[in-house]
Amino acid sequence: MTVKMLHEKGLKAEHAYTAAFASIGLSVISWCGSMKAEAAGTARADRWGIFVGEWAPTFFALGLALANYERDHELLHSPAH
Repeated sequence: MTVKMLHEKGLKAEHAYTAAFASIGLSVISWCGSMKAEAAGTARADRWGIFVGEWAPTFFALGLALANYERDHELLHSPAH
């Protein structure tokens, strides 16, 4: 899906940034939960934390792309232009 299609579906940069910060929090929660709930120890907890933590950069990049699209779209459709 392109950024334009995502924007037309209603996804905004703020949504992607919120998802990025939520994934950081979820990474910490999944690490702590795995440490307490599983007997596999730190190695498995680290893998869970890293797996979920890898989502954050993707969401931040998507947010940046959407923010650039929104800025450019606004400039093209402003009354002064």
